[in-house]
Amino acid sequence: MPGKLGQVECLVIPIEKNKLFVGEKGVYLDLIAFEVDPAKRSADSKDTHIVKQSFSKEVREAMTDEQLKSLPILGNLQVWGEAPESAPVSDMKVQDEVSDLPF
Repeated sequence: MPGKLGQVECLVIPIEKNKLFVGEKGVYLDLIAFEVDPAKRSADSKDTHIVKQSFSKEVREAMTDEQLKSLPILGNLQVWGEAPESAPVSDMKVQDEVSDLPF
């Protein structure tokens, strides 16, 4: 496309056709991760999930099973371990109004 300083390379993506979400501050692609069955993963793969585009309930129900399965995989994820449950950061200690902040 022509720009102020010459030609500018652009990527144009139709919003409605690609079912992108238009928010107050921009256009977004909703994503969802699906866990991969460990028995179906290759031996050298550490990926635990695949990432695909997420759709509204109405759009999903209008698609056939074949269409849903044929959607492209956009990426993958790895779960590195279970996060230990930590103690709350705050406490119930009451501070008087005269003292400085504790942080």
